[in-house]
Amino acid sequence: MDIFWGRYSAVFYSAIGALFAALLAGQQPLWWWAAAALLALTAIGLYNLRQKQHPVLANYPLLGYLRYFLESLRPELRQYFLESDDEQVPYSRNQRAMVYQRAKQQVAVRPFGSLTDMYADEFDWLNHSIRPVPVPDSDFRITVGEGPAAYAMSVLNISGTSFGALSPPAIQALNAGARLGGFAHNTGEGSLSPYHLAGGGDIIWQVATGYFGCRTPDGLFDAGQFAAKAAAPQVRMIEIKLSQGAKPGHGGMLLAAKVTAEIAAIRGVPQGKDCISPAFHTAFSTPDELLQFAAQLRRMSGGKPVGVKLCIGHPWEFIALVKAMVESGLLLDFITVDGAEGGTGAAPVEFTDHLGTPLQDALVFVDNCLTGAGLRERVKIGASGRMVSAYDIVRGCALGADWINMARPFMFALGCIQARDCASGNCPTGLATMNPGRYRVVDVDIKAQRVANFHHNTVHALAELLAASGVSHPGQLTRHHIMRRLSGSRVLPMDELYPQVEPGALLRGGPVGDARLTQFWPRVSGASFGLH
Repeated sequence: MDIFWGRYSAVFYSAIGALFAALLAGQQPLWWWAAAALLALTAIGLYNLRQKQHPVLANYPLLGYLRYFLESLRPELRQYFLESDDEQVPYSRNQRAMVYQRAKQQVAVRPFGSLTDMYADEFDWLNHSIRPVPVPDSDFRITVGEGPAAYAMSVLNISGTSFGALSPPAIQALNAGARLGGFAHNTGEGSLSPYHLAGGGDIIWQVATGYFGCRTPDGLFDAGQFAAKAAAPQVRMIEIKLSQGAKPGHGGMLLAAKVTAEIAAIRGVPQGKDCISPAFHTAFSTPDELLQFAAQLRRMSGGKPVGVKLCIGHPWEFIALVKAMVESGLLLDFITVDGAEGGTGAAPVEFTDHLGTPLQDALVFVDNCLTGAGLRERVKIGASGRMVSAYDIVRGCALGADWINMARPFMFALGCIQARDCASGNCPTGLATMNPGRYRVVDVDIKAQRVANFHHNTVHALAELLAASGVSHPGQLTRHHIMRRLSGSRVLPMDELYPQVEPGALLRGGPVGDARLTQFWPRVSGASFGLH
C-alpha cells in the first residue's frame, strides 16, 4: 500500500495530478504548466526508484528530498535557535555578539551576573588587586627586531588571511582597518596582494612552503622577487610559515576552478591548474639552514624582523631550532605559536581534531625553551588560536606570549556570521568567496572602521583588566596571575601547573623544570631536526 500513502505516494500522486492537469489543459492553457511540472516530478521519482547511489532517494523517491532539505538547514537552525549562548562551535553566540557590538561601537556589557559555571573543571580566571592601578592609556607596543627596521608591534593584530581565501574587499577592509587602528595585518600564505597594499596598513608578509609571490616557475624560492616586494614600506616583518594549527604537516590546495588569472598572477602559478602548497620547505631542511634562510630574508628586506610560524609537534624539533640559535648566533626575531585549535582554513577532520599541540601547552613550552636557552628577551613570541576577548589576550600573555594574533574575530568584525561554508565559494556575507556577485555587498570603508573599532575596544578592555590586576602592561603578566580550577575543590595558580624555567638554565646544566628540555637538549643540534 506504499503506493497510495507510503513512501512511493508522492510519485503516484504526481502522476495522477499530471494526468488530470493535462485533461483540464483544454479549458485553461495554464494547466499545461502544472501538467509539465507534475510530469517532471514523476520522472524524477521514477529515476530515483532505479538509481543505486542514494538509498534514501531510492526508497523515498520524492519524499527523500525533504530529508536533504532539512539537513541543509540544520546548521542555521542550530546556530540561531537551538545552540546555547555559550556553546562554542567553534565560537559561541556570546563571543560573536561581543565582537559585533565592539565593532559597531555598541555597549558590550552583560547584566545580571555571569552565565559561566565557575565551578566547572578547567575554569580559569585572572586574580585582581586590592589596589588597582590607573587604567593605562596605551596600545601596549612590543619592539620586534633590532636596528632601524625594528617594528613596534601592537598587542593585538590580524592573523594570516590570504587573498583567494577571502574576497578582494574583505582583504582590503582588514588592511585598511589595521591602518586606522595602528596594528599589523598578516598576509597569510597566499602572497602579498594588491588588496593588502591598497589598505595602507602595516603588513607581515608570510612566506610559506609554496613561496607564492616569490617563486620560480618550478616552485622554488626566488630571491629577486622576494627582495623587490619586501622593500615595500608597508611590509614591516617577514614570517616564514612552517606549519599551521588547523593542519600541521599538511599542504594546502586551491582547486583549479578557483585559480583565476588574477590569483595566478599574484601567486606566480599557472592559471586553471590546482595550486599546491607542499607540506615542507625546499629552501632548507635543517635548523641551521632555516636560520641561514631567515638571515638571508633579513638582509634582502633591509633588516626587517624575520621569524617563523609553527604549530608545536615533536618537542625535540623545536628544541633543535633553539639550540641552533644558541650555537650559531643566528637568531630569529620572533616565533608565532599557532595552537592546534586555531586556523580559518579548511582541513581534514582528523588533522583539525587530533594533530598538533593546543595553544596554552605550546606557549608554555616555547616560552620555557627560549628562557632556558637565554634567548627570551631577544626572541619575541606571538600567539594565535581561537582567541577572541581581552581575557584571552591576558591569559596568552601570562603564559608566555608578547602579542596575540586573531583571524576569525576580525572576520566577525567584517560581518562573518559563522556559516561555516567557507570552502564552497558561496559565503553568504561576501567575505570568503571570489564571486563578484557575492562580494559586491562588502563596503570597504564601513568594514574597515568596524575592524579598527574591534581592535580599539578590545585593547581598551585589556587595559581595564590589567589595571584591575595591578599591572600596567601585558609584559608584566606571569603565570601566577592566572588561576585554574582542576576540580570542585582544587585550584592552582598556573605557575604551579606550568613551572617556569630559570633564565639560562639549559646553558648551565642541571635541573631545568621541564623534563622534555632536560631529556632532549643534549641529543639535538642544528645539523638535523631529528635526535642523535
